[in-house]
Amino acid sequence: MGRPTIADIARQAGVSKGAVSFALNGRPGVSEQTRERILRVAQEMNWRPHSAARALGGARAGAVGLVLARPARTVGVEPFFAQLLSGLQAELSTRSTALQLLVVEDTAAEIEVYRRWSSEHRVDGFVLVDLQVRDPRIAVLEELAMPTVVLGGPRRQGSLPTVWADDRAAMLSIVEYLAALGHRRIAHLAGLPAFLHTQRRIRALRDAARRLDLVEAYSVPTDFSDAEGAAATRALLARRERPTAIVYDSDVMAVAGLGVAAEMGVAVPAELSLVSFDDSVLARIVHPPLTALTRDTFALGELVARTLLAAIEDPLSQVELKTATPRLTVRESTAMPRR
Repeated sequence: MGRPTIADIARQAGVSKGAVSFALNGRPGVSEQTRERILRVAQEMNWRPHSAARALGGARAGAVGLVLARPARTVGVEPFFAQLLSGLQAELSTRSTALQLLVVEDTAAEIEVYRRWSSEHRVDGFVLVDLQVRDPRIAVLEELAMPTVVLGGPRRQGSLPTVWADDRAAMLSIVEYLAALGHRRIAHLAGLPAFLHTQRRIRALRDAARRLDLVEAYSVPTDFSDAEGAAATRALLARRERPTAIVYDSDVMAVAGLGVAAEMGVAVPAELSLVSFDDSVLARIVHPPLTALTRDTFALGELVARTLLAAIEDPLSQVELKTATPRLTVRESTAMPRR
């Protein structure tokens, strides 16, 4: 048997096609007994709505989309994304809404997915992450008129609602803490330079260096992976004038850097202090446990989902939600530098 249609369901249930349409779309016009019979028949026939017909009928897809232009191996090991996705789905499930996730190779492919899913009515809206400097995706999503919530900032992005935390203030809290301990040579293993939050963290370190009279403060871009985090740490610790503190833009890189320090015989924190921009179980179970910026990423995912669901209900809403700045949790990976 081919794909079952509304006509097939109507014939099997002994009702009109109009009655089937009312029942499947949750509209009034049929009795509860008839509705239950139609839904039972549809389930027995394994009926699924046709996306094109659903779009023409104005019905919702019951799903939202998240497209990630990052290496799949990197995304797969990052606790931040695991917690974010868990929070998103937990909140969406309360409204019987699914999360459709796709990992692609670059921004061009990501934009193509937005256009295709929008035209096929696959999703009712999008979550946009990894905000870029002069981000080309903003104009495309505005053109598509798809409800979209941007995770990142600062400020609303075009007409799109935004949920963001202050990466600059967070980075400043790390640098000021390390400077107060006496560190004057601080390195920063940053993320991808195209990301807006990476640029804000880099600028925050540079600005703080002048104000705090640091001898040396510099950023090294990476792809967030453990491999690049380890390689960059190894290069830093091989320098004649090596840093006394390193700030990592992800917990995965920080754990990799801790392993490199042990490999090279550099004691943490006696000879080198390490700080992670993300906190997770990874940062807490290593030895020594890592000083890190802490926030409730699961709750952040829930907030983004609620904001997107509200935007789907009211596409004209223009919300800007600033969340609490991640707070510094001091653990055993930081100490005063040796004189």
